[in-house]
Amino acid sequence: MKFDFGPLVLTFQLAFATTAILVAAGIPLAYWLAVSRRSWKSLIEPLVSMPLILPPTVLGFYLLLLFSPSTGVGRFLENVVHVRIPFTFLGLVIGSVLFSLPFMVNPLKAGFQNFPSSLREAAYTLGKTEKETLFKVILPNIKPALWTGIVMSFAHTIGEFGVVLMIGGNIPGETRVASIAIFNEVEALKYAEAHIYSGILIMISFSILFALNLVNKRGQ
Repeated sequence: MKFDFGPLVLTFQLAFATTAILVAAGIPLAYWLAVSRRSWKSLIEPLVSMPLILPPTVLGFYLLLLFSPSTGVGRFLENVVHVRIPFTFLGLVIGSVLFSLPFMVNPLKAGFQNFPSSLREAAYTLGKTEKETLFKVILPNIKPALWTGIVMSFAHTIGEFGVVLMIGGNIPGETRVASIAIFNEVEALKYAEAHIYSGILIMISFSILFALNLVNKRGQ
């Protein structure tokens, strides 16, 4: 039996890329949601959390339609920017970032909201800018929330199926991640290969969550 490790490598490349983007985008978004008093924040919050209840195939389907060459957005990206999104690794990243967004933003938002406002105001009084206060005062004190967002985003990306299948398809070496490989092996009645993929993902997922629990206990 020749086992293909390609889907596993691709899965972890996708998880690392998705998590890195979510850290960069999720911190400012979560902070804004935690402290902003804008009336239209009530519209942004459910949009961010919608992937928690939205079937992943629905999100993948509409992303596929949005970036299809038959639409204005898709034609612009292909003809002007020379970037194709459907059935590429870039498409997997975009779908994964959107689908895992609440797993990064919601823990961070809770951490920001629980941070004492008096300490934030004291930092402003001492001459710290809002950016300095965020990165030098608040984030170091909400590390458990930050690590929860990072670990949950990473773990959630590893297990994605519907979104990546819809926007990325099943292209070996480019978009066939481990979850899709498991589906293929089961369809082909190759249960031994499916067991290997599944066992590796189970061990890694357990290890990630076990490490997260240790980090949170130490933080407490």
